Amino acid sequence: MAPVRRQALVVRGGWRGHRPRESTNLFLPFLAAHGFQTLVEESLEVYEDEKLLTATDLIVQCWTGGDITAAESAGLTAAVRAGTGFAGWHGGIVDAFRDDPGYALLVGGQRVRGVPAPTTQRLTPTPEHADHPVLAGTGAFDMPSAPYWVHGDPLNDVLATVTFDADETRLRPAAVPAVWTRRWGRGRVFVSTAGHGPEELRHPQLRGLVERGLLWAARSAERRNDA
Repeated sequence: MAPVRRQALVVRGGWRGHRPRESTNLFLPFLAAHGFQTLVEESLEVYEDEKLLTATDLIVQCWTGGDITAAESAGLTAAVRAGTGFAGWHGGIVDAFRDDPGYALLVGGQRVRGVPAPTTQRLTPTPEHADHPVLAGTGAFDMPSAPYWVHGDPLNDVLATVTFDADETRLRPAAVPAVWTRRWGRGRVFVSTAGHGPEELRHPQLRGLVERGLLWAARSAERRNDA
């Protein structure tokens, strides 16, 4: 008997500057190669479909800005608490639905806009999580884009940081979370603040990190059977 394929749901939209269609399309073949059947939606109304979300093992979201209704937010949160994985990158996950505190609590962080930042960033793994499967031996690497300053949740496992140097406002350098994982109920959440668009997501080290993050967040067949 053929194994049951896991279900992935890609939800994309919002601000077009992050090119949500092209960015998420990069990962569709990867998901298929790892045994997922994938549904792509370009409306947040899908978060109200309890039956679909219950059967979904991984939600990949790329939706910068925008507004989410109370029912959509509640549906998403309930699904993750019940075991559905949730993953994303950059503004598509940490700069979405800014007026919904429940969403920020689910994700574990939110971008703070208007913070002066360098034009490039170096992602540096945190030593305490060097053995995390998402890192898989990844060392520090540079990306040609400005980092995000984020406010993070103390329940996050921060896998990598970016450093903002001291300036006339910041009196000392600050290591700001850039990649983290967290548990929310029975679900897993993966976030990378790097990944501005498809060009950056093609960077071998970042792409590998995101791919491993998707697999880590996804509910396994074993965990689905235990639910």
